[in-house]
Amino acid sequence: MQTEAFSEFFPLMSTAKPETLEWLLYIAIEHEYPTGRAVLMEDAWGNAVYFVVSGWVKVRRTAGEDSIALAILGRGDFFGEMAILDESPRSTDVIALSRVKLLSISRERFIEILFKDPQLHHRMLQLMVGRLRQVNMRLQMRSSPPAVKLAHTLVSLAESYGQESETGKEILHIPYKDLADITEIGVEETTKIMEKLDDRGWLKIDTTNQVVYLINLKQLMNLAGKG
Repeated sequence: MQTEAFSEFFPLMSTAKPETLEWLLYIAIEHEYPTGRAVLMEDAWGNAVYFVVSGWVKVRRTAGEDSIALAILGRGDFFGEMAILDESPRSTDVIALSRVKLLSISRERFIEILFKDPQLHHRMLQLMVGRLRQVNMRLQMRSSPPAVKLAHTLVSLAESYGQESETGKEILHIPYKDLADITEIGVEETTKIMEKLDDRGWLKIDTTNQVVYLINLKQLMNLAGKG
């Protein structure tokens, strides 16, 4: 990957110095994982920052045999940035929802780079604040009807990671349990709403290719209160 492509592909890198990008690409380690594989276990948190080159992952919280999805991340995003500054014990891990390709940069190297490139440091803080705003939005929407909350989740995923296609914005066909977790509604409700949206023609569920096409994004945005 060229430095220009690296900068355009990852929003975090959009303001980084050219020499920073070159160094990051030089020291980054590539990883590939199949669907369902644990990308990052709870005892490995804090060792590195990871960048999603392709595919989808979920961050989940575990407690014994139970787990709940906290976030879904796709290409261009990153994770592990908070853990490199916080050495407290973790109860979360990261699982590949599809075949995924990552780049990792060790904790020591990444912290060193942040000190050398203030613009990258500032950009990372901006994106972290953006994530906090998303969490606040989810809290504000807790009293909203399930369909509104699910539409908001779908639109947010499409805006952040969706790929343009002839059919509409394309996102992963995320397991309904995970979709329900991050939307904070029931699995049965999630299934019924997705089927209803499919029947209306607002989206198309392609189980063969494991993708969902958001055909009528405008209607979904209106439903989500984003119109």
